[in-house]
Amino acid sequence: MDMQKNIRVNREHKDSLFRFIFSDKKALLSLYNAVNDSDYTDKESLEIYTMEDFVYMGMKNDVSFLIDWNLNLFEHQSTYNPNMPLRGFMYMASSFKKYVELNRLDLYSSKLIRIPVPRYFVFYNGKRPMEDEVLFRLTDQMEGTDAAEK
Repeated sequence: MDMQKNIRVNREHKDSLFRFIFSDKKALLSLYNAVNDSDYTDKESLEIYTMEDFVYMGMKNDVSFLIDWNLNLFEHQSTYNPNMPLRGFMYMASSFKKYVELNRLDLYSSKLIRIPVPRYFVFYNGKRPMEDEVLFRLTDQMEGTDAAEK
């Protein structure tokens, strides 16, 4: 009997491990520096914006944080998912909502509100072969766009 066929991997555990490791600001800053070829050292410059749960959707993102006017969202995936741009859009909207609330910004003001630049990264370690770097666009999912027609 092939034991490997009967082994099931609980994706929640992998997801939880990524979230656990990078809930530590020092580790998160190290990952940020690796991705951006930067050398930040002050872990207290990170402002965490990770959402724990969309109550109505049961969704949570892995790690979301602000540093140097960049609102970063880091996700870990062990299965291929072409819907990550849409999920990222929803996660980012939640992070911006939190940013607006924490900073007590008035969306109805006649003054322009300045917001951080959104940056979204998905780290994939699944079995499906993938290039080292793949760019997915939200517009690829939009019906009626040139990208969606391909």
